Amino acid sequence: MKEGIHPKYSPAKITCACGVVIETRSTGGDKSVEICSTCHPFYTGKQKLLDSAGRVDRFQRKYGNYRPKTKE
Repeated sequence: MKEGIHPKYSPAKITCACGVVIETRSTGGDKSVEICSTCHPFYTGKQKLLDSAGRVDRFQRKYGNYRPKTKE
């Protein structure tokens, strides 16, 4: 590798708004984030699926009783 052309790769801390600190290495230094895997609803199991405008119900009514035609 050539000397002097690569950025400095040093230890860094990523701090979440919930207070979790993750220690890693980075070329960008310390970072702060709004949400991490500890507090994200998808990973904690607190995610709620929203049925906007009844799309799931409409789909079930339209295609719920569908049975493929069988060859006789």
